Amino acid sequence: MSVHHESEPKLYRYSRTVCGIFTHVLCALFTGFITALARPSSSLFSWHPFLMTLSFSFLMTEAILLFIPHSSPVSKLKHKTKGRLHWILQCLCVFCATLGLFAIFYNKSLNDKPHFTSWHGLIGVVTVAVVVFQAVAGLLLLYPKLAKNWTLAKLKRYHATSGLLTYLLGSFSLFLGLCSSWFSGAVSGYVWYLAVLCPVVCALVVMSQVTNAYMARKRMQY
Repeated sequence: MSVHHESEPKLYRYSRTVCGIFTHVLCALFTGFITALARPSSSLFSWHPFLMTLSFSFLMTEAILLFIPHSSPVSKLKHKTKGRLHWILQCLCVFCATLGLFAIFYNKSLNDKPHFTSWHGLIGVVTVAVVVFQAVAGLLLLYPKLAKNWTLAKLKRYHATSGLLTYLLGSFSLFLGLCSSWFSGAVSGYVWYLAVLCPVVCALVVMSQVTNAYMARKRMQY
């Protein structure tokens, strides 16, 4: 990777570093904003937006950026160590997402409301299921011997691709949540538009950085 860094224009490296730092800050600010708005423990429902935002906006973003050369806060750690940190963050993501799903499910049951009647609800439950599967599949990278007839390179390629798609699905679920009656009733005007931009911008930056990092590795192989 160092060879690629030396041949890459400094402007590209600096711009990706700035974008990475901006994404770290943005996902933290967005999570903090939703936390302040939801006020966790104020009601059963309040745990749903808080836990889902913590899961998909903060934990999953940080888990992915661990592996991005220009954006990783722990870039000097060994790849194996970063892999374990990534999996721990993903497990926390699964834990928070599962609790968030349980909170809204139980809240609707208490209030005799139908389940999964909106696009947000349907996409949300699919996203949680996919995240659980992705975390379990990540064990194959920690313990490659479990995957017979699969090379480590192929496992990494499929995991990175499916992981990016999972992240985009989670970002889309967050976007739909911001279109819900709860959020639209709590904020309006330019604040709503700024909030909507957060998961959209983070998704675009992460998609760009993951793609660039993968293409850099491919160029080094040839």
